[in-house]
Amino acid sequence: MIIVVIAVLVLVLLGSLLIVSTLRNREAERAGHLSRETRSRDKRSRKPAPLLEGTTGRDVERAAQLARRGGDLVPVTEPAPPVAYVPPDLEEIGVNRRQFLNRSIIGGFLLSIGGFGGALLAYLWPSASGGFGSKISVGKLTDIQAAITAGGGFAYYPEGRMWVTAYPSGALEKARKVYSAPELAGMEAGVVALYQKCVHLGCRVPSCATSKWFECGCHGSQYNQAGEKKGGPAPRGLDRFAMEVANGSLTVNTGLIIQGPPIGTNTTGQEAEGPHCVSGGHH
Repeated sequence: MIIVVIAVLVLVLLGSLLIVSTLRNREAERAGHLSRETRSRDKRSRKPAPLLEGTTGRDVERAAQLARRGGDLVPVTEPAPPVAYVPPDLEEIGVNRRQFLNRSIIGGFLLSIGGFGGALLAYLWPSASGGFGSKISVGKLTDIQAAITAGGGFAYYPEGRMWVTAYPSGALEKARKVYSAPELAGMEAGVVALYQKCVHLGCRVPSCATSKWFECGCHGSQYNQAGEKKGGPAPRGLDRFAMEVANGSLTVNTGLIIQGPPIGTNTTGQEAEGPHCVSGGHH
């Protein structure tokens, strides 16, 4: 997975460099052909304007005073005529406008690629926070079994958005024909980790203390303690997580959600043990 991410990022970077290089070469070619007016103005701008010799501000003031008194005027050197107005070079303006637009497009493109790359990494990179989406150490199996018993057959772990229930050893022969190895790793140790979402429309499924089933209050879907569908509109059993058992402790990979078993799966044979919490769902 990491190799795929690196390959995608390298391809995106090479594509960006190719686009930037092509656009810069195109701009250089366009800017290399200057009009005659532009070259003429550049030559004039390189020549410094000549300084007026023999004229100071004091001379001007003295001449003005003599004029008011009727005396002789001090000869003042005539200033140089103003430089003739040269209209702006429309071709140069066009080049600058194209440069601005091209650079804006490149900047927006690179920003979009950066955002996409960051989102891709965030999606593919394993979560290091220890919360949902990562591997969660639930605890010792003995402690989990005690929590299930205290909860009337159900133990809820909010950090993993999961229910953990007991799985009977007598049902393992049937389970091995239905479930995958990551699921069986926990079942063979006596537990199953179920995703809290109803597979019908995603409501959080609560447990029912009387029937000892999971019963969704949104639309009446019902599941036994192993998460196998028993009634309602759900298209399959509850989705579940991959499990690992080592040294008597359970680890649940909440980043690996396994689709629930198909309709008709009933490995435990558990029937409702009391009144339903949600009516109308059982078929």
